[in-house]
Formats: sequence, C-alpha cells, structure tokens
Amino acid sequence: MVSVIQACSPYAFLLMPYALSPFDLIRNFAQMILYNVTVSIDQTAEEAWLEWMKAEHIPDVIATGYFIQARIARILAEEEGGKSYSVQYFAKSMADFEAYERTEAARLRKDHQDKFGAQTAAFRTLLHIVHDSNE
Repeated sequence: MVSVIQACSPYAFLLMPYALSPFDLIRNFAQMILYNVTVSIDQTAEEAWLEWMKAEHIPDVIATGYFIQARIARILAEEEGGKSYSVQYFAKSMADFEAYERTEAARLRKDHQDKFGAQTAAFRTLLHIVHDSNE
C-alpha cells in the first residue's frame, strides 16, 4: 500500500501501479484511527510512570511501525489519590491498528502491567478521525 506522503510526491506515479485520484487521497486521510488509552495513576508513581512512558513505552509503541504519532495529555479533573492521563496513538488505518493488536499489543501491555500494574487502571477507546483541521 502506498502511504499518503508517497502519494503526494511529484514522483508518485513511479511508486504506484496506478495513480491515486484526489478522492483516494481523501479516503486515506479519512481512515485515520485514534487509539486512546486512559490511565489513572497513583500519585506516588505518577512521576516515574510519566518518565517511563515518554522515554520507553511510547517510543516502543511507535517503533512497531503501526502508529505514526503519539501524545500524552493530563486529564483536568479532580481525583482522590492520583491523576489521569489520555495517551493517544494515531494509526493511518484500521488495518494498521488491527495488525498492532495481533502482533504487538499483548507484549507492550504486559510491559506496562509488570512495571506499573498495581498503581494504574486503564481503559481503551478506539476512534475514527472524521475531520482534522490541520488537513
């Protein structure tokens, strides 16, 4: 499959067996998937967890090749004994997300569970990006 960046190249015709129409390009953008992991972390482990996420876990997830970007945002809500974060991973397609789930997710979740399991609670949400104002 040709990436959107490749498709936008002036030499795209050399990379593809056929030329993409503008509608195909829009369809590729419209398939973007946001995989959101909401994590509540105990106050005593928050600093170590945040550092580990930024330095190790998120780079490991991105290194799988299934996601193109990741963000961490602190949820602005009062909580007893801890804080909550939204960890957002962006995949180019549902196929990329499904491949991640099949091949990498169990190992990376186990890493998180082994390191911070007793101090965290997480739930996952999958979203389909239908509009991005930066496009």
